[in-house]
Amino acid sequence: GPRTYEIACLAAGAGLVATELILTGEIDNAFALVRPPGHHAESDRPMGFCFFNNLAITAEYLRRFKGIKRILIIDWDLHHGNGTQKAFYGCREVLYISLHQSPLFPGTGSASETGEKDGLGFNLNLPLRAGKTDDDYLAIFRQVITPVARAYQPEFILVSAGFDILKGDPLGRMELTPRGCGWLTDLILDLARSLCSGRLIYFLEGGYNLKELKEGVEETVLSLAGSPEPERSIAETPLSPPLLGELSPALKIFKHYWPVIPDR
Repeated sequence: GPRTYEIACLAAGAGLVATELILTGEIDNAFALVRPPGHHAESDRPMGFCFFNNLAITAEYLRRFKGIKRILIIDWDLHHGNGTQKAFYGCREVLYISLHQSPLFPGTGSASETGEKDGLGFNLNLPLRAGKTDDDYLAIFRQVITPVARAYQPEFILVSAGFDILKGDPLGRMELTPRGCGWLTDLILDLARSLCSGRLIYFLEGGYNLKELKEGVEETVLSLAGSPEPERSIAETPLSPPLLGELSPALKIFKHYWPVIPDR
């Protein structure tokens, strides 16, 4: 439409505003509830409903203007964030971790795509078959993402939060629930508080079932706000044998760069 450029600029700017508010201590964390989304956009082309890469712009702003030299990006959208990967593929100041349904658009995101030059080992992809549940994602976060994040010691965490991983989304075949998104956020928030003074920004990416999108965002924001609900306690979730078998090729690659990943 005629206002696409204006709205896309506002979406990209939201992360910069959130950054300033967090770094000045006015807020603890933020959720950039914006559209259009961003993680498919590359420096020279829009793609996949994305015009500017909102999260990547924020990460580059942190690097160039705020002196932040270790940024962790977690991308849980259904689709691989090709634009974010491309932006930092040769950069060790950004650790990009994506878990996404595969095979699926945009066709990138294999476990063998681990970065290049100075960024080798700082791009980790976990392509997943359809049908994964809350427990599967929680196990991956606990057993894979958490130890790598702790080894990296980020100064700031950015999250591409795609709610197309929820059961019932028309573009995907994952089986997560809105509450699962809250539980994942509990884990990420714990990481942010223990590693980088709580510095954490979420960016809305995909999500095309409006009911599930609304509920997933609600659970995520409740977690970011520190909801004391007792049902938010998260049980330990080990990698199931089928999931471990599926992930083994990727984990073997990751362990070459990140030996903190537990042996199986």
